[in-house]
Amino acid sequence: MKKLLLISSLFIATGAMAHNDNETNISFNSESCDIEFKNDIRIKPSELEIFTADNHTMTFADNGELIIDGQTLPLNSQQHQAISNYSDSLRSQLPEVANIALDGVKIAGVAIAEVANAFNIDGLDGINALMADIQVEVENTFYQQGAFVMGQQSFNQFGENFESQFDQQIESAVQAAMMQSMGSILMAVGSELMGSGGDMQAFEQRMENMGTEIEAKVEQQASQLEKRADALCGNFSTIAEQEQQLVKLVPELKDYQLFSYKQNN
Repeated sequence: MKKLLLISSLFIATGAMAHNDNETNISFNSESCDIEFKNDIRIKPSELEIFTADNHTMTFADNGELIIDGQTLPLNSQQHQAISNYSDSLRSQLPEVANIALDGVKIAGVAIAEVANAFNIDGLDGINALMADIQVEVENTFYQQGAFVMGQQSFNQFGENFESQFDQQIESAVQAAMMQSMGSILMAVGSELMGSGGDMQAFEQRMENMGTEIEAKVEQQASQLEKRADALCGNFSTIAEQEQQLVKLVPELKDYQLFSYKQNN
């Protein structure tokens, strides 16, 4: 899936989500979940809109109207209730993707701070500023002009923006931080070596323990994030089934399905 869903594991590998550069679809991948988006959705306070890559739209308004490409489609009570339930499910579950992505940025910040504290690294202003920019980019991807936006097209756009704006900046910021803080790192390593009485084996053990402590602090939060991603994936599977049942009731919605099950080769 695209880089947006990798924000939750930007500097740490949570295993909650996966990215394959050969894939063109957004998907949540795990042994128990394989859902991808094939259209985009825009959720406003008074209506929900699903739009396709070729600019066809379906709108379900709070007043109960279903509008497809500008034409109002009459609904019976069963159809109306099914669409209303579907709309409620999307409104309650989709924003969690944004929450997971933004919390992933925060966890990445925790990892950076822990390493900086361990080695007295002071040259992280560039990285911290870049992380703040990434957070803004994530927020702007999901929240646009008072609406929550999500889906295949918006993810593709974010992936392109990330590659053009942040890939090289991240590499440069890390290199700059390491060069600026090299003295502090060497002093910290020297201090740890002295604290071990010059015993290299003891020094290596102290460094390993330090790394374990940092990893434990980060992994605890990452594990919770992974559980949330797994739970969300299960919820999306449920909504995908709900969506399939809805299409049986309202065949006109076939081309506006938001989810599909990834076909494994």
